[in-house]
Amino acid sequence: MAGDLDAIAAELYVLPPDRFTAERNARARGGDAAAIRALRKPTVSAWAVNLLVQRGELAEAVQLSAAMREAQDDLDAAELSRLGRQRRALVAALAGHAAELADEAGAGISPAAREQIERTINAAVTDAAAAAAVLSGRLVKPLDGGDLDASVLAASVGGSVPGIVAPVRRDDLAERRVRKAAERAAREADQRAAAAARDLARAEARRERSRERVDHLRERVDELHAELERFEADARKAEAELDERTVEAEAASRAAADASQAAQKARRALD
Repeated sequence: MAGDLDAIAAELYVLPPDRFTAERNARARGGDAAAIRALRKPTVSAWAVNLLVQRGELAEAVQLSAAMREAQDDLDAAELSRLGRQRRALVAALAGHAAELADEAGAGISPAAREQIERTINAAVTDAAAAAAVLSGRLVKPLDGGDLDASVLAASVGGSVPGIVAPVRRDDLAERRVRKAAERAAREADQRAAAAARDLARAEARRERSRERVDHLRERVDELHAELERFEADARKAEAELDERTVEAEAASRAAADASQAAQKARRALD
């Protein structure tokens, strides 16, 4: 059955290439010999990509693939640019790790094979059918993003060919664009609301500081008014006291004048 053959192929295609033929022939003696013997030996670059799949390290690349295609469908230039940079960094990192895994398994990766690994991973990131083929873990030869028709994919995979995702219908694409536009509008509205809330908080804080300053100044004015009233009362009291002292001084002045005149008369009488 295809499922059994695919399972056998997946096990064989992560073996070092120099062990593939012997192990394949040994498995063929257990049953379904013709189908198993028909499995082709993978190239070193395809085998290295299969190692990444076996370890689950291409999941992020496949997720990025979906995001890339959605950004392309929606013509979101900013998002597409960001994902492009992320894709290039991810592809380079995965290719480097595939080379490390191959070295650990005793098979060195040449510069040409390293380039084939990068092209294969990049094809998986940018094309849904290529992603399905790569994630099967049964690559026989590397993929190139410029040549990915059904016959090429069939020739690049050992065992059955993974199902290819049907192209998106225009109605679905239009609906997705509308949804993306609505999501973008909602995000922008949320951002504006958050900015307005921050502005409101700052305005409220400034108003509260102004209110505190007004309260402080009014308290100070009240204190000054009370102090002024005390000073005015003291001034009125001092003015009254001054009036009394003026009357006293005038009386004393008159008494002194009278006494002076009396003294002068007494001296004249004596003379």
